[in-house]
Amino acid sequence: MNENRLLRWLALAAIVFGLVTVASGGRALFGSVESRAAVGQAVPFVLWFNFLSGFVYLVSGAGLLGRRRWAVYASLFVAVSTLLVFLAFGVHVMGGGAYELRTVGAMTLRSSVWVAVAVVSFRALKTPADSRLEA
Repeated sequence: MNENRLLRWLALAAIVFGLVTVASGGRALFGSVESRAAVGQAVPFVLWFNFLSGFVYLVSGAGLLGRRRWAVYASLFVAVSTLLVFLAFGVHVMGGGAYELRTVGAMTLRSSVWVAVAVVSFRALKTPADSRLEA
């Protein structure tokens, strides 16, 4: 599969991922008492980060679908910020903070997906000037 086709699939995945993230995060933050209780020992800063980042997923995915250079930087921003929040989550856990094991899996998935999106988008949308940076 060439990088352009892969980029298109990743862009569509980012949009779907964003829609699901906003919906599930919104339900966890603003839903009924039952839906908020269902999140268990959610870490508030992780929950808020994931909810808000869902909107950035949508914008990034749309930009990548439109092959916009700024979307490469948006994807890189999402990847780096997700890794930093994952690190902060790890500090929270190591400090004895309450958490849900599913958060570890979700943050691993988010980190992996956005690192892949950032790498593929950079490769697919790089300019000739970017090529000099690889030498």
